[in-house]
Amino acid sequence: MKTAVVLFNLGGPDSPEAVEPFLFNLFSDPAIIGVPQPIRWLIAKLISKRRAPVARKIYARIGGRSPLLAETVAQARALEAMLGTDWRCFIAMRYWHPLTEEAVWAVKHWGADRVILLPLYPQFSTTTSGSSIKAWTEAARQSGLELPTQVACCYPEQDGLVAAMAELARSGHEAAAHSGRPRVLFSAHGLPKKVIERGDPYQRQVERTAAAVAAATGIPLLDWVVCYQSRVGPLEWIGPSIEKELERAGRDGVPVVVVPVAFVSEHSETLVELDIEYRQRAVEMGVPAYVRVPAVGCHSSFIAGLAEVARSSGGGGGRMCRTLGCGCPVEPG
Repeated sequence: MKTAVVLFNLGGPDSPEAVEPFLFNLFSDPAIIGVPQPIRWLIAKLISKRRAPVARKIYARIGGRSPLLAETVAQARALEAMLGTDWRCFIAMRYWHPLTEEAVWAVKHWGADRVILLPLYPQFSTTTSGSSIKAWTEAARQSGLELPTQVACCYPEQDGLVAAMAELARSGHEAAAHSGRPRVLFSAHGLPKKVIERGDPYQRQVERTAAAVAAATGIPLLDWVVCYQSRVGPLEWIGPSIEKELERAGRDGVPVVVVPVAFVSEHSETLVELDIEYRQRAVEMGVPAYVRVPAVGCHSSFIAGLAEVARSSGGGGGRMCRTLGCGCPVEPG
């Protein structure tokens, strides 16, 4: 049986010229801006044009393009090697190439017998995994792709994911310990508070991942906290923010270890925000040491965890989730 594993991710611009259309695709998503057309189109056009110059400067600091596709391709190849023959990984980016429609065509052309939708978002959110699943369902329907399809809606406490993050966190903790007793900041991309209040399980699942990783480090009485980054716009966002936690660490005179808890690949939020902007803020706030550990990327434990999630799927349609009370609004079939 030929199994197509479709890896969902956000996507990112592959050139300075792609920044504005990438942003337009992002803000055109009803999961991001929930107003009807044509108002959403107009809002997306205005926001993308206004933000494009700033975003280009951000990407210029990391070579003018997002590294996310290259990172995802490496993960796909590593996962294929672990799964073996008759399995192939396909990449479906939500807001830039290869887009969902391209992935649907590739799966159909390969002649898959079944499909596993595997978001590279360990924690479910309607704004990420939920949006990607809806886009796939619609694109598959339009293309006439009718195959048994399984959805891995979330895996916030998957053993391989937790083991990989814990190993990286231990290494970071050891490096920062030369400057005092470190505090681990599990940093995740934030969301507007109203999204969580509507029942989105993301924040709860991020906290579960962080708690599992903290326990798996084996460090006695580990000092740790969950915080959130990447806030934009006037809405109230979930917290605490990483800025507030850096301020607190500066007041307390403790070094920090920053662990990307919701990012499995390096991209602008890690390479620019965490490595440059927040590092500078930590210096300004008097934090004794700032250690940012890598995203799990192609860590062998993480890839093994993804393989275990893929293999555990059944042959029929439905949702695949072993997280008790996950709260993911993914319907079977």
